[in-house]
Amino acid sequence: MYQYSLPYFVKLFESAISQAEKSDELEQRLGFLDAEFLDLLFRQTCISLFEKDKLIFSFMLCIKLLQLDNKLEAAELAFLLTGGVALGEDYGALPADWLTEKIWGEVNRLSKLSSMKTFLPHFVKNLETYKVMYESSNPDQWAFPADATMVQGFTKLLVMRAIRPDKLVPSVSKFIVEFIGEKYVTPPSFDLANIYLESRPTTPLIFVLSPGSDPLKALLKFAETKNKRPDPISLGQGQGERAQKQIETGLKNGDWVILQNCHLSVSWMPTLEKICEDIDGDPRSAHREFRLWLTSYPSEAFPASILQNGIKMTREAKKGLQSNLQDTYLVDPISDPAWFGSASDPKKFRKLIFGLAFFHAVIQERRLYGPLGWNIMY
Repeated sequence: MYQYSLPYFVKLFESAISQAEKSDELEQRLGFLDAEFLDLLFRQTCISLFEKDKLIFSFMLCIKLLQLDNKLEAAELAFLLTGGVALGEDYGALPADWLTEKIWGEVNRLSKLSSMKTFLPHFVKNLETYKVMYESSNPDQWAFPADATMVQGFTKLLVMRAIRPDKLVPSVSKFIVEFIGEKYVTPPSFDLANIYLESRPTTPLIFVLSPGSDPLKALLKFAETKNKRPDPISLGQGQGERAQKQIETGLKNGDWVILQNCHLSVSWMPTLEKICEDIDGDPRSAHREFRLWLTSYPSEAFPASILQNGIKMTREAKKGLQSNLQDTYLVDPISDPAWFGSASDPKKFRKLIFGLAFFHAVIQERRLYGPLGWNIMY
C-alpha cells in the first residue's frame, strides 16, 4: 500500500511554497522552503505509514540529506546495513576476553573505511573504556573518549553497530534528534481536521486498516462538524452499483461518500479506479465540498493509481500503556471538554475515566500475547 506518485510530491512542494515563511533574502527564503518541505513531507507521509516503519522513514530522510550534502560515503552506509563482508580474513587473537569473534571482525572491517582508518589502534588502546560501553545498559547515552575524534555523527552508529548492535535502534533515534530535530522521532497525532485541509475534491482519502482499528466512528463525528451526513457503504457482493450512484450524487451535491472494506470487492475495484480517473481528469465535475473516503486492509487488488494519487492514512491500535491512554483521551466523547466537565462530581468522574482507560490500555497490551495473555497465573 506504500505507493506514491510524482504528482503527489509536486502537490506537497506547491503546498510548501505557499506555506513557507517569506523573505527577500534568497538564501534565507531557500532555507525556509527546505525546512517547510521537509516538515510537510514527514507529516504527510507519516500518516500513511504503519508505526513500525515511521522511524525507518525518518532515518531515510537523514541519510538522503547527508548524501545531498556529500557527508555520507556509500561504504559507510553499506557497513551500517551489513557489518562489512567477511572473506575469511584472520584478524589474529582477541585482544580482550570480553570481545567476541564477531565484534572483533566488524571492528577490523570498520577500520578499513576511509573515515575510520585510525579507529582500530584507538580501540585497542582503549579496550577497558569500550568494555564499559559493551556492558552498559544504555550504551546510546555513553560518551566516547576524548581522543575518538573520528567518531562523529553518523560514524557513531557504525561503532554501535559493531559493538552493541542490540542498541542500534535507540542510537538511530538519538541521531535523528541531533540531526533534524526531536519532532522527527515523534510522529504527529492523527488529526482528521488537518488531513481534510490538505485534501481536494479530486483526491480520494484512504484509510489503510490494521486489526483492532476502525476509523468510522471518528470519521462520522468529524463529518458532523462539517454539516455532512454520509451514509457509509460496506462494499461486498452487489454493493458496487449502489456505491457508484452515491458517488454520482455526491459529485453534484457536495456530499461525502464513505466506502468501507474495499479489499472485499475485488471485482469492482477497476470501476472505482475508472471513476477516480474521470474525476481527476475533469476537476470541474466535482463539487468543491465533495470528498471520497475509502477504507481497506492492505491488498494487492487495490488500484495502484488511487494509492499513488490519494491521501493515505493508517489506523492502528496503539502500542504501550502511554500511547493507549493518550489515544483514549483523544477520542470522542472524552476529548469533548463540555462532556468531560459535565459530571456533578468531577473529581470522582475523572478518576473513574482514568481507571477505565488504564484497564482498557492493559487489555490492549495483553492481547498481543494471544492465549498466553489471559490463561496463565503470574
